Amino acid sequence: MPSGGPRAPWAGRRVVLGVTGGIAAYKVVQVARDLTWAGAEVDVVMTRSAHEFVRPLSFEGVTGRPVYTDPFSADGAALHIRLGREADAVCVAPATADFLARAADGRSDDLLTTTLLATRAPVLLCPAMNDRMWSHPAVRANAARCAELGYTLVGPDTGPLAVGEAEGPGRLVAPEEIVARVGRSLGSNGPLAGRRVTITAGPTREAVDPVRFLGNRSSGRMGFALAESAWLAGADVTLVTGPSALPDPIGVHTIRVESAREMLDAVRGPVGSAHLAIYAAAVSDFRPADAADRKMKRREMETDVSVDLVANPDIAAETRALRPAGAVAVGFALETHDLLRYARAKLAEKGFDLLVANDASDPEAGFEVATNRVTLLEPEGDPVALPLASKVEVADRIVARAAELLALREVT
Repeated sequence: MPSGGPRAPWAGRRVVLGVTGGIAAYKVVQVARDLTWAGAEVDVVMTRSAHEFVRPLSFEGVTGRPVYTDPFSADGAALHIRLGREADAVCVAPATADFLARAADGRSDDLLTTTLLATRAPVLLCPAMNDRMWSHPAVRANAARCAELGYTLVGPDTGPLAVGEAEGPGRLVAPEEIVARVGRSLGSNGPLAGRRVTITAGPTREAVDPVRFLGNRSSGRMGFALAESAWLAGADVTLVTGPSALPDPIGVHTIRVESAREMLDAVRGPVGSAHLAIYAAAVSDFRPADAADRKMKRREMETDVSVDLVANPDIAAETRALRPAGAVAVGFALETHDLLRYARAKLAEKGFDLLVANDASDPEAGFEVATNRVTLLEPEGDPVALPLASKVEVADRIVARAAELLALREVT
C-alpha cells in the first residue's frame, strides 16, 4: 500500500485525519505521511489530549498543511462545517475509549466531534486502548452504536500493548492497513463497486517427493497487485495463490494452495459468481506422474534419474464454462520469443476478453522484479504497449481496462 507516488483512489482526494489522546498517536504520523505520498490532501485535526503524545509540527512536516485543534480559531467558528463538507473521507486514529463514547453520543464538544457531525463522507474509527478497556461492556456498546451510525470500525488488532500491559485485543491496526482502509472507502463507488473478482496468482509446486518439487520463479507480485487494485476499485476479491512470500493483501479473501490441481479446485467455486476473472498465476504445465511418498535418497538411486511427467489441468480452459454469462476474463502470456504471435494465439484459444503479454527475457519485467513492461491485446483493435512501470501501476491499468470492458458489456 501505496508506494511510488500519487495513486488512485487517494490522489486528489481530501482526507480529514483525526488524532486523539492515546499512546498510539505517534504511529499516525506515518499514516499522514503515507496518505500524502499517495496524493491525498490531509487535514489533521488533533484533540487537546493528543498534544500530550505527539506535537502538531510532526504532522505539519509530513503533510505540508496546518494542523487544526480549536473550533473557534482564526479560521472561523464554522471550520468544522468546511472540513466536514470538503472531506472525501474522515479517519480517526487512534480512537480512544473516551472518543468512542463521545462519537456514539453525538457530542460536539471539540473540533473533531463537530466535524464528524458535519460530514457526510465515509467515517473510519480505529480503536486503540488497553485490552481490559476494550472488553468493557460500555466500550463495546459505544463501538456498536458507532457502527449503527454508519461509522466503520477498523480494528483493533491483538498484540503487544503499552509497557506493563502485556498483549491482547486493543492494539491500533498497522498504519498500512489504515491507509488501505481509507483508500477502500474512497473507492467505495469505484468502477468495480459491487462486483466480484476472482484472481489467480503465484507459482504452483508439483511434488517430486515430500522435499523436492517442480516449480518456477514466479513471486506472485503481479497477481497480488491486481487483487489490491481490484479491491481498491470497490470489488469483493478472492485471490487464489500458489506459494508466495508476500503477505495476504488487505481486505482480500486469500486462499493459499500448492499444486495446480489444488488451485483448480479452489477456483471452481468463486469463479462461478465472478463478474471478472483474472488468470495471473504461473501454473506449472506438468507434474511428476508418480510422486514418491518419502524422500528419495541419492545413494539408493542410479547416477542418472528420470522423472515421468504428465500434463497439469489448464485452469482457465477448465473453468471457462463455469464463468457467468457476461463475465470478463483476463489472461496472461509470458513468452521468451515471438511474444505477440503466441499471445494472439492464446487470446483466441482461451476466449479471453483481454490478454496481458510480457517478455520473460526482459530483465526489467517478468519474474522476481518489482517492475513490468506489458502489451495489452483484445480480440478487436491493435495491441497497446504500456511503458515500463511498477507492477502496482501496471495492475491499475489492467484493472481499469477490465472494468471498462465489463461496463461496456453490461450496457450492450
